[in-house]
Amino acid sequence: MTTELSHFINGQLVKGTSGRFADVFNPATGEVQAKVPLASTQELDDAIASAAAAQPKWASFNPQKRARVMMAAVQLINRDMEKLAEALSREHGKTIPDAKGDIQRGLEVIEYCIGTPQMLKGEFTDSAGPGIDMYSMKQALGVVAGITPFNFPAMIPLWKIGPALSCGNAMIMKPSERAPSVPLMLAEIFKEAGLPDGILQVINGDKEAVDGILDNDTVQAVGFVGSTPIAEYIYSRGCANGKRVQCFGGAKNHMIIMPDADMDKAADALIGAGYGAAGERCMAISVAVPVGDETADRLIEKLIPRIEKLKVGPYTAGNDVDYGPVVTAAAKRNILGLVESGIEQGAELVIDGRDFNLQGYEDGFFVGPHLFDRVTPDMDIYKKEIFGPVLSTVRAGSYEEAIGLAMDHEYGNGTAIFTRDGDAARDFAHRINVGMVGINVPIPVPLAYHTFGGWKKSGFGDLNQHGPDAFKFYTRTKTVTSRWPSGIKQGGEFNFKAME
Repeated sequence: MTTELSHFINGQLVKGTSGRFADVFNPATGEVQAKVPLASTQELDDAIASAAAAQPKWASFNPQKRARVMMAAVQLINRDMEKLAEALSREHGKTIPDAKGDIQRGLEVIEYCIGTPQMLKGEFTDSAGPGIDMYSMKQALGVVAGITPFNFPAMIPLWKIGPALSCGNAMIMKPSERAPSVPLMLAEIFKEAGLPDGILQVINGDKEAVDGILDNDTVQAVGFVGSTPIAEYIYSRGCANGKRVQCFGGAKNHMIIMPDADMDKAADALIGAGYGAAGERCMAISVAVPVGDETADRLIEKLIPRIEKLKVGPYTAGNDVDYGPVVTAAAKRNILGLVESGIEQGAELVIDGRDFNLQGYEDGFFVGPHLFDRVTPDMDIYKKEIFGPVLSTVRAGSYEEAIGLAMDHEYGNGTAIFTRDGDAARDFAHRINVGMVGINVPIPVPLAYHTFGGWKKSGFGDLNQHGPDAFKFYTRTKTVTSRWPSGIKQGGEFNFKAME
């Protein structure tokens, strides 16, 4: 039976009225399991108007009171962890442990937001001039919006919801129509945690909703995570409409393996970073760069048996599965099309997952693991983000050639180096033009109290996600200069009447 999903408006689940719907698939079976409504511009504008009406009262609450809502939300999300993870896996396809990791990394940002009173403290200068004091205050923007991707249906919405609401804003959340259930569940949790109605609205939709957000004058800021072409579109249109915008796009993350690296640890790291979540991570390592042919040969020798042992299956198989299906049939076709292009362009396909077939799940969107060797920078599998379980090996003749590959690529989201040489690691960290760097860490996603963001065509805007940058993004700074007229002392007392 197909379920009809809703929007979340003014604290209630509300059926869509546009008459337009999108299919939500079970990636393991290929079956349509739900229909999600696609909001009209009018539905969106009504939700934004109600958010704008509710926001001033929420902003008037002291920061500590807003932080208590975050504190309660942490407890409730932990309470519902199993239910949220199951819903996430059912729509996305990732394993239950991976789904719980998705939720946990989002939860850590909500935990960080419990410290909102500290983050919103302004600055004060006593006696900046004769009788003059100066101070600053951080104030909410008003109504803001988040447009989030399918691959992290809990983490990315929570990264945006927590800081935006903690700062006193109201948020319009437009999740991916491919995996919409968890954001709706999170909205209900925040209401239970004490969030007033209208402060968090979840509006499902497609390009019409996105354009409606970008063109609505009430929306003051927009945060987006997704592909680079759409990131560029949202950034340019949002900025043209006078909004504050942060957009995070695609990635092609390189991991350099130096000759002195612990090859077993490097191979283990590549298995998790390259094939975990079926490669559908913006921080996945999709390019291994061993320095020297001997290093490359040793690495490939270590990788082959590990990849051959990978278990691919539905999330319902529990801990027996390393990764699940990709999100849609179209995603599967795109991945396999890029694999074919790699073969045609001369890369060596060491492990071929094209014929992977899972008995009982023949209609699911499963893709077997692939390993390429002798990939060159002119190949499509190197230039494009594959977003699937495909690892490309590019052999570098030297450290300088290896670091040049990562620096010359148009994407600059994450990168890593595996080495025992502290000098090489330090040089790499200082020189590389990539936003997030791992040293013997394959997926260098910063914790919540630091900030997440890529460089080059992986990130657009001056401020990053979570950490201190999030509180800057979701507030305006107002600076006050004050001077009070002095009372006239008579007999040691101020005579305020004399000041009239």
